[in-house]
Amino acid sequence: MTRETHTGGGNSKGRRASFGSTRRLPSGRWQARYTGPDGREHKAPTTFHTKGDAQAWLALRRADITRDVWNPDGAKGDLTVAQLADRWLALPRSKPLKPRTLAHYRDLVARFIDPTLGNVKVRALTPEMVEDWHSSLNPATPTYRAHAYSLLRTLMNHAVEKRYATVNPCQIRGAGNAKRRRAIRPASLDELAVLVQAMPEKYRAMTLLGSWTALRFGELTELRRRDVDIDAGTVRVRRGVVRADGVVIVGDPKSDASSRDVAIPPHIVPSIQHHLDELTDGSPDALLFPAADGVSNLAPSTLYTSFYRARATAGRPDLRWHDLRHSGAVLAAQSGATLAELMARLGHSTPQAALRYQHAAQGRDAAIAARMSELAGGSPRP
Repeated sequence: MTRETHTGGGNSKGRRASFGSTRRLPSGRWQARYTGPDGREHKAPTTFHTKGDAQAWLALRRADITRDVWNPDGAKGDLTVAQLADRWLALPRSKPLKPRTLAHYRDLVARFIDPTLGNVKVRALTPEMVEDWHSSLNPATPTYRAHAYSLLRTLMNHAVEKRYATVNPCQIRGAGNAKRRRAIRPASLDELAVLVQAMPEKYRAMTLLGSWTALRFGELTELRRRDVDIDAGTVRVRRGVVRADGVVIVGDPKSDASSRDVAIPPHIVPSIQHHLDELTDGSPDALLFPAADGVSNLAPSTLYTSFYRARATAGRPDLRWHDLRHSGAVLAAQSGATLAELMARLGHSTPQAALRYQHAAQGRDAAIAARMSELAGGSPRP
């Protein structure tokens, strides 16, 4: 006969316990099982000689849950790197990961971590194993290599914090930093003028804003008529659009600092006004630079078809769209912007920079924009 009893501290006979149950099998041995934090039933990987042994195993599992070191496969020492990654990615956070960031992390795990280290026990991962794994990553993709290492280091920091491991084996100095494979050469004023003129009319204002206000692509493609204040000469950045796993997601900008008002250099204001008057729907919610249907967010591939032709006309086949943002940053720096003012204008957010730009005077941005126009000779460019 099989007999089942529920186990829990201080429960009297006949009363259902709050955690787990034991069952005596026909063989005379005892089985233990419980419902885990994942809502699923879990059984002990082995049976026990006595009911007390089964209850002791359940007590250990309950203690693991209480201390947040529970592993669905048994003792915390059995946790694999793949399971650690899944658990870390699913952690509830006061500030959730951005969809694109989450997709990037999952891609790094799937492509670079799981194939080699996924089945390795977290406690068994050594510095030598990490070094061998890092050496096997393709040096021709330094950014991915650095990102994968940084993610593994973060995962192992979490493992140490939760006592899945005693030390972090990721100890390669500088491995989380990637050297830029190509030096970015900002576009000159003449090159920018040719580039803008070579773009289709519907994208000229977008190219101007991308260059002279240094807005990100996702910020530009979510700009709406109500976000542009021509009288004040500013553009309000309050949203951004990203694409993650094939899904278009409109949300808050990249970081807290990315929500900002950016002064438009006066010499391009007439071009922006022309775009609003002639090429934008009159509704306050109308996108400035929509897709062909007039209501969807513009896809990068659609813009790039025109941009690649325009950059060739400008004699800059090496220029990427994101390099326009870099060009705008250089122009702002040349105008005399301080580091704090520059970071506030670009919407950068780092712990080190936050202390610097939070004290920047708000009125300085308009002065920076005016001096940027002076660099262009004070005359409007197309």
